[in-house]
Amino acid sequence: MNYEMLVGKRVLVVEDEYLIAEDVRTALTMVGAEVVGPCATVAAAIQASALAPAPDAAVLDINLAGERVFPAAARLVDRGVPCLFTTGYDDIAIPELFAHCPRLRKPAGLRAMLDALATLVAPAAP
Repeated sequence: MNYEMLVGKRVLVVEDEYLIAEDVRTALTMVGAEVVGPCATVAAAIQASALAPAPDAAVLDINLAGERVFPAAARLVDRGVPCLFTTGYDDIAIPELFAHCPRLRKPAGLRAMLDALATLVAPAAP
């Protein structure tokens, strides 16, 4: 897949596992995206969700040290930020408010994440 649509996009990364967060940050940087974060806590993610300008997209781990990311995700969705969830949970664990958000089951590869993000930020077909 071509990742040109990620060049210059501000992508919020919310992940509490340091090595995964660094891998995601590196992959996004390599394709030309600007990384916001990574954020390892819900509080940090909420703070980052209020930044101006808003991120162009967000990659959100659902479980951050036992706390669910949904309060931050709700703020992002309210601002029109497309969100991609990464999780080991079944789909039923994701509230209906986020039914439209794509999700990747962990462990997901970086290519799958980049593909999903590229699709998420691609302009809608006329």
